[in-house]
Amino acid sequence: MTHKILIANRGEIALRVIRACREMGIPSVAVHSTADADAMHVRMADETICIGPAPSPDSYLSIPAIISACEVTGATMIHPGYGFLSENARFVQIVEDHDITFIGPSAEHIRTMGDKITAKETAKDLGIPVVPGSEGGVASVEEAKEIGASFGYPVIVKATAGGGGRGMKVARDEDEMARAYQTARAEAKAAFGNDEVYIEKYLQRPRHIEIQVFGDGQGGGVHLGERDCSLQRRHQKVFEEAPGPSITPEERAHIGAICANAVAKMGYRGAGTIEFLYEDGEFYFIEMNTRLQVEHPVTEGIFGVDLVREQILVAAGQPLSFTQDDLQINGHAIEVRINAEKLPEFRPSPGTISHFHAPGGLGVRMDSALYDGYRIPPYYDSLIGKLIVHGRDRPEALARLNRALGELIVDGIDTTVPLFHALLREKDIHTGEYNIHWLEKWLEAGGLE
Repeated sequence: MTHKILIANRGEIALRVIRACREMGIPSVAVHSTADADAMHVRMADETICIGPAPSPDSYLSIPAIISACEVTGATMIHPGYGFLSENARFVQIVEDHDITFIGPSAEHIRTMGDKITAKETAKDLGIPVVPGSEGGVASVEEAKEIGASFGYPVIVKATAGGGGRGMKVARDEDEMARAYQTARAEAKAAFGNDEVYIEKYLQRPRHIEIQVFGDGQGGGVHLGERDCSLQRRHQKVFEEAPGPSITPEERAHIGAICANAVAKMGYRGAGTIEFLYEDGEFYFIEMNTRLQVEHPVTEGIFGVDLVREQILVAAGQPLSFTQDDLQINGHAIEVRINAEKLPEFRPSPGTISHFHAPGGLGVRMDSALYDGYRIPPYYDSLIGKLIVHGRDRPEALARLNRALGELIVDGIDTTVPLFHALLREKDIHTGEYNIHWLEKWLEAGGLE
């Protein structure tokens, strides 16, 4: 492939893309802010270019700076990683207008699935099961109360442009509806500049199940099973696994086929994730993430495929290197997200790494940009690494995770490693008996004390 790929991101995901490029023989370009001049992704790329000062709006979120970096270096493709500009339809359109290939879906698909109401309507049209809810935005408290009465409480009020738990409030009865509605709108306005909200039935004890899909952009699509991401704090995932411990092979085949057919009908290009709430054997669409997910390594672990490589191939107009029939699950994989945070408050803990040792051995993978002496800047997300393990089955994967956590050394800062040591002592984790509320309740009950 006669391309040069610029990675419009930083940290471990930038390293992940650089590694795929190197295996494919494709030159890579790392962009960085002034705060990231000594970052590992800068050290490992074939070329580097500074795109601005530390604040992300002036660097990693600066579209003119990234386009200029492509022009200066001669990069012909852009991989956005996740976060930052990865789901910014305007950015994708500008990239394509400059005759640069975006490694991801079209601006149209990002725009369609980025709006929660439009995404839900699109999902329904594609045959994907959805949570009962309002047909569109809800314009008043009175209308909200009518919808709550028609579906039955509890319901959840959500920002149409929301994400990461912002602009989401639960109303358990009519008395709570006015506060939930007004608070969700205010949060949505502050976070996204758009105060439109919609309402859905609130499920009591659901799991968070997501289906990894891949479209070739030419009318073909496949699914790569599910991931269970139910262990969450403030709607942020901390522990992900594949396959899901609660999903039967029949359920997997059924919902997987629906999702694969959906991306094929859309003409979708590249990697995507269709997320569901799952309760009592039923799947309910939440949203579609039109990018690579943080937790993609667990899917790679059980299928033995390189999803970043496939993203690059498809963006270059080549076919996927596998078919649906080629995809057979092998064992069980688990990922835990290691954040630079001080427990139990989960307060950000930037600082200098005095010593870093990554665990190793059979079935262990550590995706991290840390090294001895690296100073974690205070300007970005607190994720500093992902520990991924693979075993022949779930008990072996859990045992391997416990062993690997014991080998991991990150000195000089506080991390969330003690959280996972504590979780692995809990019976519910080993039996898989948990839902999206389990971790919050466990923390409130003093699980870390």
